[in-house]
Amino acid sequence: MRILVVEDEAGLAESLRRGLSADGHRVDVAHDGHRGLDLALAGGPYDVVLLDLMLPGPGGHAICTRMRAHGDTTPVLMLTALDGEYDEAEGLDSGADDYLTKPFSFVVLAARIRALARRAGTPDRGTLQAGDLVLDPQGRRCRRGDRDIELTARELGVLACLMERPGRAVAKQDILDEVWNTPHGIDPNIVEVYVSSLRKKIDAPFGRRSIRTVHGTGYRMAPDGG
Repeated sequence: MRILVVEDEAGLAESLRRGLSADGHRVDVAHDGHRGLDLALAGGPYDVVLLDLMLPGPGGHAICTRMRAHGDTTPVLMLTALDGEYDEAEGLDSGADDYLTKPFSFVVLAARIRALARRAGTPDRGTLQAGDLVLDPQGRRCRRGDRDIELTARELGVLACLMERPGRAVAKQDILDEVWNTPHGIDPNIVEVYVSSLRKKIDAPFGRRSIRTVHGTGYRMAPDGG
């Protein structure tokens, strides 16, 4: 894979470059937001982009937002020393696909990268539909009626998991097992962050409630799309 690393900590950036290169990947490194944005928009195509949250110049959120505004759907893994639900939610809102808090092990990082790349190239699962909500997992496209909705790879995976089981309650752990590459040790409540983000995109702007909470279990998708 070709990977872009945007990280201002020189030691960490070099460690990531060496480790990823040893795994057989081609790695480009940027140490500030301006260079990172230039490479992300014109230096690719990349298979995965690793973005530090806090950077000189444009930060990770700004870079990711610009990428998505340009129609770039490259999977983005956000790296940050910050921890907390609101920080992760902000990263998801900017279009990031996954979130990893420092310090992290290289083994976990490598697994997350493989998972993102695998989801980006998942075999055709067929078009899914719930009322006027249509999801094409292969093409990574979602729309409600005639309006396109931009989703990250992780959001797409969670939504597909629910839409494949219309009207059925799906447990948080089942969503973790299907969508996350390393579900064990991850708090199942992380699913709430992604469901909340999905609701803001596929429901709230349209006055719908297609993703219903099943208390004590998880979530279910309304068969009619809400």
